[in-house]
Amino acid sequence: MPMLPLRGVLVFPYTVIHLDVGRKKSINAIEEAMLIDKEIFLATQKDAQTDDPGEDDIYHIGTVAEIRQILKMPGGTMRILVEGICRAKIRQFTSMDPYIKVEIEQFNESDIEKDNRVEALMRTLISQFEQYVRMSKKISPETVISVVAIEEPGRLADVIASHLTLKINEKQRILEALDINERLEYLCEILAKEMEVLELERKINIRVRKQMEKSQKEYYLREQMKAIQKELGERDEKITEIEELKEKIEKANLPKHAEEKAYKELERLEKMPPMVAEAVVVRNYLDWLLSLPWSVETRDRLDIKMAEEILEREHYGLKKPKERIIEYLAIRKLAKKMKGPILCLVGPPGVGKTSLGKSVAHALNRNFVRISLGGIRDEAEIRGHRRTYVGSMPGRILQGMKQAGSKNPVFLLDEIDKMTMDFRGDPASALLEVLDPEQNNTFSDHYLEIPFDLSKVMFITTANSIHNIPRPLLDRMEIIELGGYTEEDKVHIAMDYLIPKQIKEHGLKDINISFTEGAVRKIIREYTREAGVRNLERQIAAVCRKVARQVVEDKNYYANITSNRIIKMLGPEKYRYGTAEKENQIGVATGLAWTEMGGDILAVEVALLKGKGNLTLTGKLGDVMKESAQAALTYVRSRAEQLGISDEVRDTYDVHLHVPEGAIPKDGPSAGITIATALASAMSGKPVRNDVAMTGEITLRGRVLPIGGVKEKVLAAHRAGINTVILPVENKKDLDEVPANVKKRMRFVLVEHMDEVLNETLSQDEKRPG
Repeated sequence: MPMLPLRGVLVFPYTVIHLDVGRKKSINAIEEAMLIDKEIFLATQKDAQTDDPGEDDIYHIGTVAEIRQILKMPGGTMRILVEGICRAKIRQFTSMDPYIKVEIEQFNESDIEKDNRVEALMRTLISQFEQYVRMSKKISPETVISVVAIEEPGRLADVIASHLTLKINEKQRILEALDINERLEYLCEILAKEMEVLELERKINIRVRKQMEKSQKEYYLREQMKAIQKELGERDEKITEIEELKEKIEKANLPKHAEEKAYKELERLEKMPPMVAEAVVVRNYLDWLLSLPWSVETRDRLDIKMAEEILEREHYGLKKPKERIIEYLAIRKLAKKMKGPILCLVGPPGVGKTSLGKSVAHALNRNFVRISLGGIRDEAEIRGHRRTYVGSMPGRILQGMKQAGSKNPVFLLDEIDKMTMDFRGDPASALLEVLDPEQNNTFSDHYLEIPFDLSKVMFITTANSIHNIPRPLLDRMEIIELGGYTEEDKVHIAMDYLIPKQIKEHGLKDINISFTEGAVRKIIREYTREAGVRNLERQIAAVCRKVARQVVEDKNYYANITSNRIIKMLGPEKYRYGTAEKENQIGVATGLAWTEMGGDILAVEVALLKGKGNLTLTGKLGDVMKESAQAALTYVRSRAEQLGISDEVRDTYDVHLHVPEGAIPKDGPSAGITIATALASAMSGKPVRNDVAMTGEITLRGRVLPIGGVKEKVLAAHRAGINTVILPVENKKDLDEVPANVKKRMRFVLVEHMDEVLNETLSQDEKRPG
């Protein structure tokens, strides 16, 4: 009979089904069947995708069916209604064209006897099918009634199998099960498995429905709450906060890595209950992240002339620092991108290091921020604490950046030499990253945990002495030394800056008070002794206070402050101007010292006592200075004959060397030639000239080595009224830094050997010891 190969469908006996037919061979087969007895053999293809199946592409067991109805469809296809009659097996394919024609063997099941086993399997199958229908709800109850009424076991199995949603290979296996017991058992097995799957589906559906109901309920309640809050004019604080933060992040113009971090933290915050301690930490973190100037930048004022005017107007002198700042501006104008310089202003207190930083910011039109490093000894002060610590926050650097409000401020790190270290770490080492132009574009703070760019910041550090700054840190900075001021400088600063400032601060006017130049000089000489002008300003303020009191009593009061009036207002003189010795003395030499307060003069006294040739040192001298005194004594004793020192004095007299102001610690090698001069004077009986001051290190052979702080020492000699200064010849280059008006009034003697020093300092009026 003709055969119809089916794609993705299988027809069981006793079932009625519609089939859509479109292939030419299949249509030919149907037409042939209609001509004979309306019977056709239906077999399923192994692969539904095959368009022209061969013998091996078709299952060999199929169903003989009767065509009940044919309906021609548009496009040349037809729809047929078929009813399965019985199983059949293909014996051979007799023809493949114009349709497939096969020889078949039919299997009739009407004569099967029902035994107890078959009866039991049928009952089990019916029970399982009823349960399956209840669970799946895809089959109508009427179908169940008609199925239960079937008494033939084979027909029952086939009808039930046709109602199940099974894969083609499973249906084919049922069709191929010719033994009725095997067919019923396999079907029971399939139904049991299907019911398990349905049970799991049911549980999943219940769980999903519950979840959906909960979500819908929550959504509904939230919407209700929103509506109620809207009516009351209130808003949910947490939602409002999240929305506000989201808006801030969008507007903040953060770099990509910072924005990702911000959204990640916001997501965490959204999932947390509002009162959890961790939520406060995340909130604070986001506040810090959004408050930093990631992309805010001020525009530099690149007008060099204007910057020069501002610096000149706000600061007197300080030629080198001003030059360096103008150079930076010039380069900034030529090269659009450049790393911020790191300058270190070193100088005694009161010379204007901190105020110069402010002036730089003003000249550049940048924001200014200052942090003091004095006394910091915890590394976390610079880099911040990790967020795991309670109350943690970023370090001083990022706090300063937040305060500055732009990513290119002038950042002043004050008193960098006053940092210390302890068990909590070394803050100076933490500053290495901040003050390195190669590293600070990715400065990492422990709190923030993401890199911040400091490369556009202009860092200015200040220090009184470079000796206390660690070498690696010093190496990263450009040192600019600010020397002390001369008397003329101080007079200018007082008249042009300090006096107008103090008059204004004390609420006075020019009609109430005026200072003469003589009064200012008197304050400088006899009431202050410093390299800077801080004490000078303090004394001017003291005078203004006294005048302010008189003005309160009489508003028309006017005081012209002269040098004579200063004593009445400030009391007796604190310092004697020109502290050099008034006459030539034996065993007393004037040295020059450098301190953090600037330069100072230093008297060295030597007394000889009969004894055993011992050396006694007093005046709180440091180890280096003690060794310098030993070297000086050895040199003088070795030159006893040339200096006219008797053997008795050289060998038997004890030497006592004292440096006055015994409470003040003194150290350093630069008093070497002063000590040697005082020793030579005391032992030879030749007085030392009182108008000569000296500084230099001495060797055992009498060579004079260079020292530091020349400018400060020369200015100290000038303040003390000394006209001649002896310096090592190698320090000649340092005289360029000495102000021209001071150089004119002084005589400099440059020496290489101690003999030259003694020729210059010892007068020939001899007075033998003893």
